[in-house]
Amino acid sequence: MISTEREPEQAFAAPWHAEVFALAVHLNEAGHFCWAEWSGRFGKNLAGARSNVASGDGRQGLDGSEDYYQIWLQTLIEIMQEKGLVDPETLDALKAQWVEAYTKTPHGHPVKL
Repeated sequence: MISTEREPEQAFAAPWHAEVFALAVHLNEAGHFCWAEWSGRFGKNLAGARSNVASGDGRQGLDGSEDYYQIWLQTLIEIMQEKGLVDPETLDALKAQWVEAYTKTPHGHPVKL
């Protein structure tokens, strides 16, 4: 008998995609910003990324996967800074910690702070 059940599609290509998406949803639900504000900023950032591609900056174009979530993250950081939820120094320190952890983690192992 042939099974008609299909494997569910994976909603996110990488764990961090799900995490940054969930963080945006959480901050919205906590009242830090409304979706109209989010979508307006996100749309501007997407348009800016598309215009960079169109201007021939060497990028291959937006494909809706990794680049989409990079722009999602950029938008989230911008809004969090505007709302005073995080300051640039804290972000820089956290990024440095992740870079160090990433470079010290053996290939194939999860990166942990």
